[in-house]
Amino acid sequence: MTHPSAHQFCGEFASLLFASLRRREQRHKARQYVCGLLVEPGRKTLRNVAAQFEGAGARQSVHHFITASSWEWMPVRHALARSVHEAFDPLAWVISPTMIPRAGSRTIGVDEHYMPQLGHAVNGQRAVGAWLSSGRCALPVGWRLLLSDRWMREPLRQRAGIPAGAAAGTLDDCVRGLVADAVEAGGVPRVPVVVDAELADAVGLARHLASRGLSFLVRVDPAEQLRLDPVELPMYGGRERPAGELVKALTRLRWAVNPGDGPTLAAAIPVVGPRVPPSTGGAGLFLVSERTRYGRSDGRLWLTDSPPAALASVLALTRLPDVVQRDFGTISESVGMRDFAGRSFPGWHRHVTLASVAHCIAAWPMRAAVGV
Repeated sequence: MTHPSAHQFCGEFASLLFASLRRREQRHKARQYVCGLLVEPGRKTLRNVAAQFEGAGARQSVHHFITASSWEWMPVRHALARSVHEAFDPLAWVISPTMIPRAGSRTIGVDEHYMPQLGHAVNGQRAVGAWLSSGRCALPVGWRLLLSDRWMREPLRQRAGIPAGAAAGTLDDCVRGLVADAVEAGGVPRVPVVVDAELADAVGLARHLASRGLSFLVRVDPAEQLRLDPVELPMYGGRERPAGELVKALTRLRWAVNPGDGPTLAAAIPVVGPRVPPSTGGAGLFLVSERTRYGRSDGRLWLTDSPPAALASVLALTRLPDVVQRDFGTISESVGMRDFAGRSFPGWHRHVTLASVAHCIAAWPMRAAVGV
């Protein structure tokens, strides 16, 4: 995915994205590092990326710049989010976890993580990304790394450089943190937030997003217990039932919708979460499902605050996690998003921040090609 003008793009972006880096030498190294991610073939180890730097001590210099330097990654991410929103006009934020398998236990964040789609645990890093996505492309602008209690204990914490403000957390904590980061970016209009995270507390996240005044679409497990909103559907009773069961039972609520890629049958069922009185939390929450005219379904269910009248737009948003997965595989992996294998917590964050910049540069020709 490397663009022939990678060095030119790095130069044009440098003054904007790396303005928060206080020293000119840091800004120069950041630009070189991104160019190395774009042009070096194969895995983007610190050794390989150092080929873009001059001098006999290039490898040591790159290692220090990524793992031990003082520059902050959040201002770079905020600048990247503003640039991406202005250039690509995305439809939504998409928050999506990714698993990076690793052997051993020394790489930062490595633990055994249960993967529901596989039915067993996998040893590796569990990262959660925030992407600005249109229907054509997805651009990563924020990251959180899921850390267990093991990484909070000394001496491992000190060796990894985990700052005092960081704490062990859950998948839900990572999602909430990324939402806060997105809101704090500044200059980025409030587009809807799409959360595609299995094993997350969908109802809890929906309430959190609503409390921040954000429109949302949150993936919900078919086994999640929900109740029909008795205000909207008083004739169906108010007992809790699995979301998947509600969708199968209420076929009369489906109607034909065209989200832009062909006609489909969909439903937006008014629901409330478990143990939530309708008067305090039921209004405005809808369970969305989709099924083609031929009866096929991908099995995904969603909670949203968008009313049934906006169902076509909601279904268009359900396609965006697929765009994220595609672009992660075709662009992010090619610029080394998975390749940092060090123990340093700051090093991981700096690497994935610069890899996100490289991803956006590699995707830039798509903007002109598709007219986004």
